[in-house]
Amino acid sequence: MHNNFTHTILHVLICLVLFMDFTPLRAQDEVINNVRAAIKAGSSRELSRHLNNVVELSINGEKSSYSRTQAEFVLKDFFSKYPPRDFQYTHQGSSRDGLKYAIGTYTYDRGTFMIYMVIKQFGGEYRVDIINFSEE
Repeated sequence: MHNNFTHTILHVLICLVLFMDFTPLRAQDEVINNVRAAIKAGSSRELSRHLNNVVELSINGEKSSYSRTQAEFVLKDFFSKYPPRDFQYTHQGSSRDGLKYAIGTYTYDRGTFMIYMVIKQFGGEYRVDIINFSEE
């Protein structure tokens, strides 16, 4: 009797794990990975695809809110002034409220920037809401 109960509980737990929806976690990871690739390539167009409709963008302390289209032009200017050699995440995490954040090092020929970004869910999609470039 005890073996059947244990077997049933184990079976239920396995089914729960198999049918859990990991889509939100995959979606967050996909955005993080796509953003990393876009920054590493210096592609403002590709990066803008992952921005919220209005994004807070800060470069060396000059902070403004931009539409996705405006942010694309600001980022294009940034990448032309500081062409990337590399970009790697140094830390990633999540808050209890479901916010995802990432910190990375952006390397260009004459130095580095620390990049900090916050990713939030908007209308079922994960989007970069804040992105901050600080020269080190």
